[in-house]
Amino acid sequence: MPVTGFEIKLRRPVDNGREFGDAGAYEEIKGTLKFAIDPEHPANERITDVRLAPRNADGLVEFESDLAIVAPVDPSRGNHRMLLDVVNRGNRVSIPMFNLGERPVYGGVHPADPNVPVDPGNGFLMRHGYSVISCGWQNDLPPFEGLIGMRSQDATNPDGSPITGRIWSQLQSGTDVPSMMLSDRGHRAYPAVDMEQPDAILTVRDMPDLPPETIDRDKWRFGRIDENGQYAADPEYVSLDGGFDKGRLYQVAYTTSGARVLGLGFAALRDCTSWIKHGTFEDGNPLAEHIDHSFSYGISQTGRMMRTFIYDDLNQDEEGREALDGIISNVAGGMRGEFNQRFGQNSKDRNNMMVHLFPFTDRPETDPETEETGALLSRFEARGSNTRVFFTNSSAEYHRGDASLLHTDVEGTRDVEHGENVRIYHFGSTQHGLGVWPPTNRNDMMDEAGQNSLNEIDYSPALRGALVNLDRWVTDGVSAPASSHPRLDDGTAVPPEELAPIFARIPGVGVPDRYALPRRLDFGADRTINQTHTLPAIPGKPFGSLVSAVDADGNEIAGIRMPEVTVPLATHTGWNLRHPDNGGERQLFVFMGATIPFAKTRAAREASGDPRPSIEERYPSREVYLSQVKDAATAVANEGYVLHEDIDDLVTHAGVRWDYYTNGHGG
Repeated sequence: MPVTGFEIKLRRPVDNGREFGDAGAYEEIKGTLKFAIDPEHPANERITDVRLAPRNADGLVEFESDLAIVAPVDPSRGNHRMLLDVVNRGNRVSIPMFNLGERPVYGGVHPADPNVPVDPGNGFLMRHGYSVISCGWQNDLPPFEGLIGMRSQDATNPDGSPITGRIWSQLQSGTDVPSMMLSDRGHRAYPAVDMEQPDAILTVRDMPDLPPETIDRDKWRFGRIDENGQYAADPEYVSLDGGFDKGRLYQVAYTTSGARVLGLGFAALRDCTSWIKHGTFEDGNPLAEHIDHSFSYGISQTGRMMRTFIYDDLNQDEEGREALDGIISNVAGGMRGEFNQRFGQNSKDRNNMMVHLFPFTDRPETDPETEETGALLSRFEARGSNTRVFFTNSSAEYHRGDASLLHTDVEGTRDVEHGENVRIYHFGSTQHGLGVWPPTNRNDMMDEAGQNSLNEIDYSPALRGALVNLDRWVTDGVSAPASSHPRLDDGTAVPPEELAPIFARIPGVGVPDRYALPRRLDFGADRTINQTHTLPAIPGKPFGSLVSAVDADGNEIAGIRMPEVTVPLATHTGWNLRHPDNGGERQLFVFMGATIPFAKTRAAREASGDPRPSIEERYPSREVYLSQVKDAATAVANEGYVLHEDIDDLVTHAGVRWDYYTNGHGG
């Protein structure tokens, strides 16, 4: 077994030993998991550059990951299922998303205590008996204690020298700055191998799909400007004469050195999961003999990672066993990412910079423009894997331009049906992350703002429903509810520009005047697309992107519609525009949606010119409103998309929103 040891460094009760139903008390175990994989084994052949990684005396590639386990103190009382928490940029995501527990963000807006106690939130995962396993997979994390990461050695040339090659990055700041780090959000940068390299290119543009302006090489250089305004030679930074303007999109292509074996992250997740399922007490496995089924949850970055994991099919371990039985890839849209690419950037997340787009669908498709043919699950299906996969998305990924490509052809002209082991769910009128309450237009993690208040819909009830449905499908053979998303054949999928006239009628709303659609990009990539050679990439024809049609209020009519959408107090969107204070005000505020409340009274509505009926025109009383919310919540629960146990909370939260918007807030 590739896991060679587990060193426990911390063991403590969760929430002071609180009992969670039949599962009883939970504990947290943290430590370091050590691996040694065979670079010649067929299970590892698609890990880029693994054969160029340093080997130990036995010919194996060693690496290690941080590991956190949250499980019943008595594992026999759990449900014998594990949820692999695919940590996002080193931060745990499953308990915060499913349980609404507090998510400490190390190096961000929360204290940098490396061992912040687990907040169980509403206790959902614990009450249902899941063991939550958080394994580090990323070897380029920022240097903050507490992040869950992986440590590995770089690949080298056969003579032991470092590998060099070209890299392409996009940089953007919400403030004017004199220099920027050559990475996304402070991750470990790839340094410029030559500070003077004449073939390095820096460009700037104001929209992702507009032609770039190339900045003269003598106007910029590698290095940073320190706090005293002085230049300091630093191969991990780039500086520009006159500084970088806020909101503008800068792209830099240059030669770097040090090829991290990023695909070892897939092996870490796979082999950690197999160890939890099959490892013994002698192997150091604290859950030995108590886990029968395994599911994974990845969101955003790690939702894209799981799509890449599926495409490369790294789910079969060295003993030929299926690691994951079910996968939830949340808010990944149609993208994959640079998780298994030479000089890849785990943090890169813009479709205008990605080679890893086509194929989008899980079944075979052909791009008539390039004549490429492929399917996301082709390798799974070729070997008869029965792993079930849910692709769940918010409205933000549709307005970003790539989510509809999961279920249409590449031109966006016809619906494409998914395979028997797949479900596709769209959470209507939501943003990338869970909704923000109380209302604000500011995202503290990004330290930037939108032109409208951020979307407030909490879609976690639909996530909880998805996990239980996936579990039942895998363990009991109960088919998951039908896919729910925009479709061409029923008129619910439309080009995004068709929505503009509806939103233009609403006073004070910033409406996109241009949609930057994802494009075919020629990277001069090799057959595996895990090495790229033409950087910057050569842009080609856009893909055909669609979004959900909306009703007269501007709320989406397709997908799983939460009570906030079917019994609304506001218009909820998957898009928002950047605030002028952050620059780039024509661009979408990445990941963010908007909530635009209705006027409280008819008089207020008429005074503002708002065509949407006011709250008082829709609902004669609070009691009537909450009764309608309960009916709507019951209906979506009866369809199987949320759990009946969440109905009361949905009504309670609706009451909070009613009180807020009818007591001097909102429209």
